[in-house]
Amino acid sequence: MPRPSATPPKPPGSPAWLRYLAFPLALFAGLGAIGACALGLVIVLAWPNLPSLEVLTDYQPKIPLRIYTAEGTLIGEFGEERRAVVAIQDVPDHLKQAILAAEDERFYQHTGIDYVGVLRAAYANLTSGGRRQGASTITMQVARNFFLSSERTLTRKVYEALLAFKIENNLSKDQILELYVNQIYLGQRAYGFAAAAQIYYGTTLDKLTLPEAAMLAGLPKAPSTFNPVVNPTRAKQRQQYVLRRMRELGHITEAQFAEAVKAPLTVKREANDFGIHAEFVAEMVRQAVYEQYPADVYTKGFRVYTTLRKADQEAAYRALRAGLLDYDRRHGYRGPEGFVELKADATDDDFEEALSDINDNDDLAAALVLSANAKEVIIVTRQGQKLLFSGDGLKFVARALDEKTAPQKRLRRGSIVRIQKDEKNAWQFTQLPEAEAAFLSLDPNDGAIRALVGGFDFGRNKYNHVTQAWRQPGSSFKPFIYSAALEKGFTPSTIINDEPIVVEADVTGSQRWEPKNYDGKFEGPMRMRTALAKSKNMVSIRILQAIGTKYAQDYITRFGFDAERHPAYLTMALGAGAVTPLQMGRAYAVFANGGYLVQPYFIQRIVDDRGNPLGQSNPVRAGEGAERVIDPRNAFIMDSMLQDVTRYGTAARAAKIGRHDLAGKTGTTNEHVDAWFCGYSPSLVGISWFGHDQPKNLGKNETGGVTALPVWISYMEKVLKGVPEILRTAPEGIVDVRLDADGGTPAGKRPEYFYRENAPGGSAEPPPVTN
Repeated sequence: MPRPSATPPKPPGSPAWLRYLAFPLALFAGLGAIGACALGLVIVLAWPNLPSLEVLTDYQPKIPLRIYTAEGTLIGEFGEERRAVVAIQDVPDHLKQAILAAEDERFYQHTGIDYVGVLRAAYANLTSGGRRQGASTITMQVARNFFLSSERTLTRKVYEALLAFKIENNLSKDQILELYVNQIYLGQRAYGFAAAAQIYYGTTLDKLTLPEAAMLAGLPKAPSTFNPVVNPTRAKQRQQYVLRRMRELGHITEAQFAEAVKAPLTVKREANDFGIHAEFVAEMVRQAVYEQYPADVYTKGFRVYTTLRKADQEAAYRALRAGLLDYDRRHGYRGPEGFVELKADATDDDFEEALSDINDNDDLAAALVLSANAKEVIIVTRQGQKLLFSGDGLKFVARALDEKTAPQKRLRRGSIVRIQKDEKNAWQFTQLPEAEAAFLSLDPNDGAIRALVGGFDFGRNKYNHVTQAWRQPGSSFKPFIYSAALEKGFTPSTIINDEPIVVEADVTGSQRWEPKNYDGKFEGPMRMRTALAKSKNMVSIRILQAIGTKYAQDYITRFGFDAERHPAYLTMALGAGAVTPLQMGRAYAVFANGGYLVQPYFIQRIVDDRGNPLGQSNPVRAGEGAERVIDPRNAFIMDSMLQDVTRYGTAARAAKIGRHDLAGKTGTTNEHVDAWFCGYSPSLVGISWFGHDQPKNLGKNETGGVTALPVWISYMEKVLKGVPEILRTAPEGIVDVRLDADGGTPAGKRPEYFYRENAPGGSAEPPPVTN
């Protein structure tokens, strides 16, 4: 009888290896089931606690205050988040393709989580020996940006995934992409691609080039690391990666790729991010709107339309900067802006690093000197371009190449300099000016400010010289004294002696005063008209003596001046008081508009983010409600005399504009501290001022006619081009009498204007003039 076997017989057909796999398979199956149950439990418990998507379906981001010209050109933006909301249909295709190539190529295929991307990232991370890639979709990024913190925990990842599913179930793909395009942070305080396009490139989305779009699309991964302003090298590498992915995905051709990768990095590096420079006005608007809406000004998307005209503002900005740079060149090169140590084997990266903290100032580019001697200077630009200067190109900096020049003022290797292209598109040395300037223009009929430039560069000096700088007006104040004299019986033909005056200390209350004419010459008796055209100080003083300082002090308040800033002394005749350029603009508008005082204003209207009106200016116009402050006859005669200033007087250079309706007055203060030109046409007043913030001499020959007038001319000849001339007609009560050339007897060849009662042969007589 056979013995029973010690081991049970194997089941028929059961392979030996299955027994060894059964337990692990069962274990994994059990763990999988437990995991699935746990996941299901998490979903069941977490899903009801997921936040409402109302914040997405009723998207109301923080939108900054935006400021525009009258025509709608953006000039300023203020807010914690710089954002411009755009509809997805307004996003150009090549930008959409760049975003998807960089962030989520399967966006239109997955349901919130890209499982293919997850597996690919996991494989890449395993084979690379560490965590190298993520698999976050655009939908997950939207969930994270709107609802979750930035902490890296399993709980947050679960909520992120669940939210992604919920978003995909409630919103279309285009809606999700639109939220992403408007919400994502892209560095430089830019939220959304529309804001980034403006900040980095100074343009709108529809005008982005392919390389620009690829650059922006590369930013979401790490806005600080790939910031083209801070890290141009890394930004370029990231841009090229995005372009490669676009080529691989078939969005662009090989030729487009090759052209795009060769495009230079041309991001903006200056403070201004807008189409035109109007920073001083933008700040004025910000302050005004903040006073009215302090809680909402930076988040509710208010849009403010100013009275500025784009062409006027551009013309004023360019004219002022050109005038200041011309003035600066007349006074010589002061030396390098700074120094850096350069190794002998320095590379382009070293040059870029050396200039990284030095911003370009509009068209004044920063550059680095590589070598310098008396015959040639070689510099390198931020973009790596090397330029050689020699011959005439060294005239401006010749003193800085002299070995006897102090080391801190000498050009040598490592010097930081400024260069600028001239009118022939050739590079030349330049420098940031020390002096300052201001320019204002306004409509004399209602006070609307058309251009305002408060200084050379708002980024360097935010002090607004148009509204804040109280300066002596010098001879540009004389017309108001002459206007007062007309009311006292003086006429343009009144003869006044241009001879020396001495005012003793017991009269001045301080010390003996012996004023002089600018040129030091005295021409004897002359008509008042001629004296104003030639800006004769002695005549102005005698006029003020005759009409009385107290009377004049009271009279000038008609033009908007503060009496207390113009003490009732004879020095008032020479403009020794204090004014701002804005005050001078308002005052000269009285002569331009026929005798009315208008209120300058710069805000036209305010609307909310949906275009609903919040406020509208209602200016009072000359002849339509504005206060009449001087006799229309006075305004007409003063305009006639001020026209002569621009024809044969101290502002005769204005004749180059080729118009017959221009008038104005130059002004130069004692020791050439301030230089002015205040002038106008019947439709536009322009005020030009030059000086230093800490008052000092501008230079022996720097007068209002030499320094300030060219800025006014440059502005006026541009903005008045094509504008018809407006020739005035004499108001009732004015008579036109023909006089001899010397202004004496009637029936001569030259016309002169008089109040009817003061015409030659009339009964009225002007006050006596002190000899």
